[in-house]
Amino acid sequence: MAVAYSDVTIVVDEQDDLFYTRAALQAHQPGEGRITVQPTPASGSPAALAHDMLYALGKRLAPGPHSPDVWLDSVNTAWLAAAAWTVATGVRHVLVPRAHLLTIRRIDQLLAWREMTGAQLTLLWQKPPRGLPPALARVERRISGRDQFKALLAEPGPIPAHPSFPPAPPAKTGAAATAVAARQSAAPQPGGTEAASMRPGQRGHPCAGALATAQLIQAAPGIEIASEEAAALAALAHPLIAGTLSVLAFTRAGLGSLRFTRDLDITGDVSAVKLHGVGHRHCPLHAVPAWARPLLAGTRAHHRLTGRPPGDSVFAPVMLAEARHLRAHAGRLPRLDLSLPAGALVP
Repeated sequence: MAVAYSDVTIVVDEQDDLFYTRAALQAHQPGEGRITVQPTPASGSPAALAHDMLYALGKRLAPGPHSPDVWLDSVNTAWLAAAAWTVATGVRHVLVPRAHLLTIRRIDQLLAWREMTGAQLTLLWQKPPRGLPPALARVERRISGRDQFKALLAEPGPIPAHPSFPPAPPAKTGAAATAVAARQSAAPQPGGTEAASMRPGQRGHPCAGALATAQLIQAAPGIEIASEEAAALAALAHPLIAGTLSVLAFTRAGLGSLRFTRDLDITGDVSAVKLHGVGHRHCPLHAVPAWARPLLAGTRAHHRLTGRPPGDSVFAPVMLAEARHLRAHAGRLPRLDLSLPAGALVP
């Protein structure tokens, strides 16, 4: 018997039928917008279930007592990261087997995550339903039988399962790429991004966003990296870390150039990103390689889930405390040559 309430479905499996567990595990298809999260048994970490979801999303926390991912031990930070990756990668349906072993607190965390993401949540409750907590007992629709469970798994979810990443135009290479970069560097920058003589107290024009800039100049092609390095960046658990280091990898810009990068400096299809120099004297537009687009989408989703306005810096939270989390992760990726010296926050 399955019990459904809004976008939350509870599959009550009193007999602990192997069919339901096996079907849930086989349903794990991230490319189709559906993942299966297997809770770690008997973990006392408050953020353990969020870590389990990050793992199901293909993310891996750095190990060790002095891990650069230690800030993901915070419950709110870990669940926000999980929600950002869920939104960015287009996951619309999450299944959790053996949900009857979860504490009420972790069930509340799952429900809060569902509210943030709008995704469909299916919990396999493999014991009698009389133990359902109040938050899961308020149901109005019931579905029973294996066929109904299979039909539930075949549903696409509340909205289309795939994120909007239209194919980016092919990157130019060789002499063509050099010519584009030279034109882009020399071109006047729109919206006050060119150097200007300002009188004291005079208010400058805001720097144009990526979309407006892309209508005037062509983005400089991104630097390609090896597939192994791209995979290492994609596995980073925190979307701000993954996004920041990916931009550094395909632009070779200084970290300070990212300090003022705003939501509106990333195009809607995540095909271009705009960086900013001191005083907006040089604000280059860079094409985002295909491998980096989901990572930068995760950064933007994280920014938007916090409710911050589009004019705020998307990378600001990782610039604090001398960017120690960034530096630690950069040190773990030596082949990318992303060493961040003490003065790296200065563009």
